[in-house]
Formats: sequence, C-alpha cells, structure tokens
Amino acid sequence: MKIIKKASISLAVTLGLTSLMGCNTHSTETAQLPAVSEQKINQNFSQFSDSFIDALWQWSPTWALYSGKHVNDGYLEIPNEDARVNTLAFVQSQQAKLMAFDKTSLTANELIDYELISNLLGQIHWEQQRFKSWQWNPAQYNVAGGFAQIINEDFAPLDERLQSVVARLENVPAYYQAAQANISNPTIEHTQLAIMQNKGAFSVLSDKLVEQVNQSGLTAADKALFSTRFDAAVNAINQHIEWLTELEAQLEQQGGRSFRIGETLYEEKFALDIQAGMSAKALYEKAVADKNRVQKEMAKITNDIWSKYIDTPKPANDNQAIKQLIDVLSVKHVKREDFVDEVRAQIPELVKFVNDKQLMTLDPSKPLVVRETPEYMRGFAGASISAPGPYEKSANTYYNVTPLDAMDDASAESYLREYNHWILQVLNIHEAIPGHYTQLVYSNESPSLVKSLFGNGAMVEGWAVYTERMMLEEGYGNFEPEMWLMYYKWNLRVIANTILDYSIQVNGMTEEQAIELMTNEAFQQQAEAEGKWRRATLSQVQLTSYYSGYREIYDLREELKQTQGEDFDLKNFHEQFLSYGSAPVKYIKQLMVN
Repeated sequence: MKIIKKASISLAVTLGLTSLMGCNTHSTETAQLPAVSEQKINQNFSQFSDSFIDALWQWSPTWALYSGKHVNDGYLEIPNEDARVNTLAFVQSQQAKLMAFDKTSLTANELIDYELISNLLGQIHWEQQRFKSWQWNPAQYNVAGGFAQIINEDFAPLDERLQSVVARLENVPAYYQAAQANISNPTIEHTQLAIMQNKGAFSVLSDKLVEQVNQSGLTAADKALFSTRFDAAVNAINQHIEWLTELEAQLEQQGGRSFRIGETLYEEKFALDIQAGMSAKALYEKAVADKNRVQKEMAKITNDIWSKYIDTPKPANDNQAIKQLIDVLSVKHVKREDFVDEVRAQIPELVKFVNDKQLMTLDPSKPLVVRETPEYMRGFAGASISAPGPYEKSANTYYNVTPLDAMDDASAESYLREYNHWILQVLNIHEAIPGHYTQLVYSNESPSLVKSLFGNGAMVEGWAVYTERMMLEEGYGNFEPEMWLMYYKWNLRVIANTILDYSIQVNGMTEEQAIELMTNEAFQQQAEAEGKWRRATLSQVQLTSYYSGYREIYDLREELKQTQGEDFDLKNFHEQFLSYGSAPVKYIKQLMVN
C-alpha cells in the first residue's frame, strides 16, 4: 500500500535524489579543525540544521513545494549543466559545514540528524557523479508533478496559486531541451515509461486549467501571458514525446542499456537508500530463509485446518495445498458496497486493542479520518495514508480508501478476495493503527525538522510491517489459524519483494522465473505478479525497504528481550523506538542498545 506524506521525502524520486551515496567519513577530518567548546558546537549544530533546510529549499524550490514549504513555487528548475554545477557547489558547501562538528559532542537526536544530512548530501553527489540516472532514465523528466501540487493542494487562494502556474510555465520549453541534451544511451523500459507519463502531463496542463485561468481574477495581462506560455509548454511536451518515440524506435532496433544495474551499484544504492545495518546480499539471504520458514508455517496450518473447509484429499505438494485453501477461505469478505464502511468500523476496534493491551500511547487529539479517496488521487493504490508533515502537523491525517464502484463485478470480486475478511484487518493495522498513522504522529513530534523531512523510508515501511506481526503475537484475532495463514500470505509479498528485486537487478532473474516465484511460491495473482515484474525493471532497491525495516525492527526487539529478560516492556520499547522520529533503524539501535 501507499503512504502519501504531504511533506514527503518521496519527491527525491522526481529530483533524482533517491539513489545517492553517503559521505559518512567526514568526522575523520575534524582533527584538523580548530577546537570549539561543546556548548558552542551543540548550539551551532541546531543553527546549522535550520540553515541547511533553508539552503536546501533555495537550491530546490520544487522539493520545498512538495514538502509544504512555499519559497518560490513559480520557479521550475532547468536540469542542465549549470544546474549540476550548482548542485555540486551546494553539496560541497554543506559538507564543509558539516565537517566542522565533533560527532562525539552531539546529543543522541543531533547525531541522528547529522547522519541523515550527511547521507542526503552523499546521495545527491553519488547520483550525479556515479549513478548518473539523469543520463539513462528519461522518466526522470516530467513537469507535471509540480504543477499538480500547485493546482490541487489548497494551500493558498486559487488566484495566487495560478500566478505561480503562470510563472512556472516559463521554463517548460528549456526544461525539455535540457532533458534531451542529458539523455544518452537510455534503457528502453524507462524510455517507454517516459512516453506514457509525459502523455499523462496533459491531465494536469489541461482544458480545465485553461478554464480556471479564464474564470480567475488574474489581470488581462497575466491571462494573456498564461495563454502564450501554456501553448509553448504544450508544444514542448508534444515535441518531447515525439523525440522519445523516435528514440524508442531506435532502441528497439539497436538495443539500449540494460535496466539491471549490477551488484556493485546495487550495494552502493542499497547502503544509501535503505541505510540498513547489513548489506543487500545479507538481506537477500535473510529473505530466502524467511520465505522457506513462512512456507513451512503455512503448510502446517493448512494441514491442521484442511478438513474443516475441504472434503477432498489434500495435495501432496504443500504449495498447491496452501493455494487451494487460500482460494477457499478468500470467499469470506465484506460486500463491495460496504468496503469503505467496514474499514471505518475497524479503526475503533484497533484503537481499543492497542489501549487494552497497552502496546503504546495513542494521542486522541490527533484522530484518524477515514474517507473515500479523492478522485484526483485514485488509480495509484486502493488504500493510502495522507499524513501532514512538520510544517502542518495540526492538519488532519486521512486514511484514503477507494470504493469499488468503478469496478465491474469480476474485478470487484477478485479485489475483495485479495482483501478478504482477514487480510483487510492486516491492511488496516499496516496503514492505520498502530502502523503508518501512529508512527507518523510520533515522527512529527520529533525535536527536529530533519527527521520528519528526510526520514528513512525503510524505517517507516518497516514499522508498518512490524506492527502486523506484533498485533497478532499479542492476540489480535484470538490466534485464529485462518488469520495467521492470511497474515503469512501477506507477509510473503514483502519477503518476495526483496528476493525479486535483488534477483532481477543482481542475479539476472528472467521474467518467467520472477512470475514463477510470485505466483507459485508467494501465492500472488498473475496480474499482480506481472505488475511487480514491471515495477522491478523500472526501480531499484525501493522494493527491499519493507522487508529491510521490518527485519531490523523485529530483530532489535528480540535482541532487547533477550538481554533485558523480565525487565523488557513492550510498550516502553515501542515508545522509545518511535521517539527518535523516522530515523534509520541502525542508528536507533545504537541508541537503544548502548
């Protein structure tokens, strides 16, 4: 499922920052710097964090826009060589300031901020100088996102936002000229994605936008300027699509770069994006072992309850038997017209369970609002969380649930079987309580903006996955074997994501092998498996974030239970863990274990 954090770190994908390499060795150079008192260092670091964020927004106003900070919404950055020179200058300047601090003099929270900023700067440098996806990934170039953010988010009066649209349109032709100059030896997969997504830009730069401007309170001069710039932008996008289409034809004839990045780049990207306490290969090996363990648990449950549901003999092949039983159980689900209402009804039950079991403190002053997914957000995920960021943390948190009205009967039935009686409850744990919603409420109370703005995606996703198992371990579902069987099916998807991503990008797994893994070993539907294959050819590493964070959190808890014995308290563990914001688990572990 999907998390849509308004102050989202996911903009890094758009800006080409997610695949970037850390420079966490700067502290070795601090001995060359003048001595500074500890008090002054701590004071200065807080000031540096604030100034770093301000400088970041000046460097990338579009990132600021996605983060709910409006510093220059009307400026569209042109991704040309001058921009890359400015980027390196920004990185070097901020790294020099960071190196002035003695890490041993920082508080625990400041130390995490230090590492997050250091990793972010290193990511930017690595992406530009080594990974260079700005050359081979044409899908990086699309102006629609920033315009959509301005048009659809009601952060200011419409006329004011439309003035930003008029200003932003100015650089669209230059933007695409720079994109074409940058693109060299791309993958055919990313080229095809770029064509599709740039065609989608016209859903934003649309007749509806023209009508909004015509009916607005903008001056006649501004409306005329909009018309001129809008036409130029549309022409630029159309020309770019034609250029990409010709490029696609060349790639189909001559071949292009492989979408597989190989082991060396994969490990580097994994270290930066996931910031795990292990290598990508080690995580992959853990996932393979977990897949085998989970399948054995599912086989055991299937054997125990087979005769309760099926009269015919159980197949000798365990995976066939598991799949057959899942198919039978999945017919138990809510009616399609009651889907959203059922989600809404389950939230108080989850709150009561967490409170009764004293698993963690829930803040009743920050209620979760379940709503039907707004029209403009549909088509990406059936369920998602829209969480306010640190600039707007008093705003509502929405649990978006898409009704099934638009589906035909067959599609709706398939969807409901996937999110059946048991899995729907697991989904609500993951998305809402005590999953994403709860973690993000805690994260916004972090003592610094750094953790909320640049938090670790693996920790955020990993927490939501961790809570699924934790709730069942604590008795949610009354230890019903059917609930555990369906949980394991859901969990296998997370495990398979890691195996799939590593196997495709590093080990050369074929599409046929990938579909076999997902359908016959993780019990996914054919359509879901085909979609995941496509996703794994277009992205790298991100699919491992769910399992990586989950595995590290669960292992940390088990380690503390063993070392603390009778003194271990689950509620204390959860609240201390969440108090560090959305920091990488490896840094939280250092603070909780030492």
